[in-house]
Amino acid sequence: MEKTTSGKYRCRNQSWYIVLISFILWFTLYMIYVYSSSATFSTRDYSLTLSNDTVLLDTSEYFHDFVRDDQTEDSSRIGGFNVIDRDEDENETEENPVEDQNETESVETEPNSGNGKGNKDAGSNKGVKNSDEDDKTVKAKRKGNYATKPKKGKRENNAQNREKGKEDRAAKRKGSANHLERREGVKVEDRGAKGKGTAIVLKQQKEDNAEDQEKREEAKRKETANVAERKEDDNAEVRKKGKQDRVAKRKGTANNLEQQKGENVEDRAAKGKGTANVLEQQREDNTENQEKRNEAKRKQTAKVLERQKEDNDEKQPDETSLVVKSRTERTGHPRRETRNKPVDSSDPVMEKRDGKAAVEPRRQRAGSDQCAGRYIYIHNLPRKFNHDLLETCRSLSFWTDMCECASNLGLGSPLPRDDKLYSRRGWFNTNQFLLEVIFHNRMKQYKCLTKDPSVASAIYVPYYAGLDVGRYLWDPDGFMRDYDAVNLVKWLASRPEWKRMWGRDHFLVAGRINWDFRRDPKNESDWGNELLNFHESRNMTSLVLESCPWNYNDFAIPYPTYFHPSRDSEVLQWQSRMRGLKRRFLFSFAGARRPHLHESIRNELIDQCLATRRCRFLECDKTRKCHKPAYLLNLFQSSIFCLQPPGDSYTRRSIFDSIIAGCIPVFFHPGSAYVQYIWHFPKDYRKYSVFIPERDVKSGKANIERILQSVSRERREAMRDEVINMIPSVIYADPSSGLRKIEDAFDLTVKGVLNRIETVRNQMDEGRIVNYEFDEEESWKYFAFGKLGPHEWDIYFSRKNGQHEKKRKKSKG
Repeated sequence: MEKTTSGKYRCRNQSWYIVLISFILWFTLYMIYVYSSSATFSTRDYSLTLSNDTVLLDTSEYFHDFVRDDQTEDSSRIGGFNVIDRDEDENETEENPVEDQNETESVETEPNSGNGKGNKDAGSNKGVKNSDEDDKTVKAKRKGNYATKPKKGKRENNAQNREKGKEDRAAKRKGSANHLERREGVKVEDRGAKGKGTAIVLKQQKEDNAEDQEKREEAKRKETANVAERKEDDNAEVRKKGKQDRVAKRKGTANNLEQQKGENVEDRAAKGKGTANVLEQQREDNTENQEKRNEAKRKQTAKVLERQKEDNDEKQPDETSLVVKSRTERTGHPRRETRNKPVDSSDPVMEKRDGKAAVEPRRQRAGSDQCAGRYIYIHNLPRKFNHDLLETCRSLSFWTDMCECASNLGLGSPLPRDDKLYSRRGWFNTNQFLLEVIFHNRMKQYKCLTKDPSVASAIYVPYYAGLDVGRYLWDPDGFMRDYDAVNLVKWLASRPEWKRMWGRDHFLVAGRINWDFRRDPKNESDWGNELLNFHESRNMTSLVLESCPWNYNDFAIPYPTYFHPSRDSEVLQWQSRMRGLKRRFLFSFAGARRPHLHESIRNELIDQCLATRRCRFLECDKTRKCHKPAYLLNLFQSSIFCLQPPGDSYTRRSIFDSIIAGCIPVFFHPGSAYVQYIWHFPKDYRKYSVFIPERDVKSGKANIERILQSVSRERREAMRDEVINMIPSVIYADPSSGLRKIEDAFDLTVKGVLNRIETVRNQMDEGRIVNYEFDEEESWKYFAFGKLGPHEWDIYFSRKNGQHEKKRKKSKG
């Protein structure tokens, strides 16, 4: 095939022309066929009647809005289809097929048909021909119609039918529009009515709910008020019954106590008389028997002498015979020969009459024992006497959190670190009334404990007497203050360990001053309880913070301080640190005035301290700085001398705080230290302190600054070294560890107790009356100096001057 000059092949252009011409011819033939088969298709408008079965279109307002024609704005026409509302004509059936418009269908023949319908065009019929009708049947019908009916007047009939259909459709459109408007109006009215009704119903419901809620709340309030009233009435009745029961119990117990006391007095008197008669009889018998023995011995010696004379006419008896004679002529000691069992009571007067107690010997352990003579047995008391008091620590004090103070085995919470004031370890915020707890925990770590009371040299009673009485000190009813103390002595007296020495080998620690346990028996509302006044307690050794100078069973031990070391090195380091301090002030005082005590000298001391720059004063009344360790240690470490006057009683804790800080104490009453801490302080008080009589300060004769300034520097250094050497003897080591070589206040106390009990045991073994060497009124003098007789301090310890100690109403703080 040749290619043309234009670059295109001729054959290809000719093929495209042929295809185009053939397509045009085919299309024209197809259009002629279509036109011939349905000549009237393009000129007629067919109406589409929708049945309820198809459910394609709805007659609601949403449907009309959707099918609205943009040009004509006719809601009943969509494209070339006519929409007829089914609500207008409910009498017509939905299943009529659509008949083709042909020449044989005339308007006159339709009403005569059996279906009962009017003259209507096929386009106005509501039935729609089903799409699944066979095409062949349709074509056959069309051919038959065309064949049977004549073609004459066909166009005229179609024009008439079209006009009628148009009229019918217009009428139906108007009817449907009116019907739709009516329905829309009804719906709007119904909606408005429904909206108003629902709003009214909601309002009513809200009002009803609010009223019901108010009624329920009022009913609940009334019920709660009634319940509260009933509870208050019941509580009031219970309280009244409780008060009546307590009053009755108190009266009953008081009567029982009175009866018991009366019986005890009668029994004691009878026993005293009986023992006196027995002793007299025994003494008479002993003297008679002794005289008979002496006579027999004399006769024997006389016979011997006669024989010797016969043998040696000129010889005299030997000196040994004379010595024997002198011994044999000596009468026997009635006390040693008439040992008897003492009475259970240990009244001091009765004690001196018949103190010849029969002591059961201790069972000695075989072999060399380092703890020989040092064994201690701890009584297993009921929990109410110790552990239960700590579990209810909230009730121990109204002003102090004793639960925090009782932590760390009674030492309290650790102090915050302050390298300028104290060392890193061993410092606690210790309460001064927790001595019983600290001592008990230290006793648990004692090296010579035993579970066999027959081996023990002493028996420890772990009763927290100070914590017990501290709960009721401000209670006017003395029954509760004495309740546990009475039960304790009854429990002890019933034990077999008690009867071995009748309690004289027992000792207890009471962590308060002795006046808190020596209430006047005649005045139940007086201060404290009667623990140390009981006859059983007078046999025991009592360790208190301040002893009574007129009783030989009380012994004072140091107050707890803030320093509780756990190693020997901590003590030595602290001592060297106190020696190297530079002290700016000559003297200082920490305390408050005592305006209610006329014999107190605190007002004069404060005035003298404020009058000079060489004294530093720390007020304790308003700021309560004296209860904070940092302020006290700073004060004492910066002073050479520390004033320690009496307060509510002879002693005060500040004495031991100043000693720990290396400050030399200045005392104004010998009862503040010299006759108190005989196991812990040196006997020569001039080595570690300065004494200024309080009467000189009260009268204005003594000038504190001049007296202290007159002390030489050498003596100051010697006194300060002695005070620093006393630090171990006034501290209680940490119970969790303890010291090894250094003896603290606990070790010195145990030594003193064992020596005291051993002395009493020896007196009882020898048949002597316990403490017969001195009168109880002069016990302070005997224990402090070891001798009796007149002393310059007698004026301080006379009963008249000491009565104010018993009459005070406020505990030392």
